[in-house]
Amino acid sequence: MTPANTATDATPLPQTDQPNERSSWRHGAVWTYLLMLIASAVALYVSFVLSAETLHLARNPKAVLDCDINAVLSCSTVAESWQAEIIKFGGLSYPNAFFGIAAESVFVTIAVIGLARIRVPRWFAVCTWFGGLAALLYSYWLTTQSLFVINALCPWCLLLMVSTTIQFIALSHATVTVQRLPRNAKALRTYYRLNYDLMVDVVWILAIAAVIIVKDGAAIFA
Repeated sequence: MTPANTATDATPLPQTDQPNERSSWRHGAVWTYLLMLIASAVALYVSFVLSAETLHLARNPKAVLDCDINAVLSCSTVAESWQAEIIKFGGLSYPNAFFGIAAESVFVTIAVIGLARIRVPRWFAVCTWFGGLAALLYSYWLTTQSLFVINALCPWCLLLMVSTTIQFIALSHATVTVQRLPRNAKALRTYYRLNYDLMVDVVWILAIAAVIIVKDGAAIFA
């Protein structure tokens, strides 16, 4: 039998163990995991849309998609590049969007678990964070390929990149303030407690927007 003082996977998460953090709703499970859930749900929806467009192009190679706005904003140009299907197995290539559906479904589930305040093993929380980091890096690699190699932007892909960024921001916040990882990371907890993350997150997103506008702004708004 499990001792009474041993936490199980079904044990509700504590809101926090620091009085000065308890007073801020931003650092609790409800806000952090709700933000993650919204961002993950948006990313999941976009992945479904991109998958549908991929299948539509496969059936109609000369089709013009609704998001083919001009030479720069063109979903079909991006979808027809090799970067859109980098996973190959058994002589077949698989669209990135298919993997996006699988990955974002997992993140939606994790966000729901967090909202339910269910305690998860530390190894699970760590793996979740690294999974979020991998999704973020993959999304940024695809975005840089679109900007500087393919020289075309997919509006849906840009929305996916933004939602993945917000998803990772929320996941990182929850990992530190709710899951209490890493242990004894006083500097990180102070970073969130003093709300420095808000400034960093705003600058982060504005920097991404600035790069896109500087690179292709003239063509986007032409």
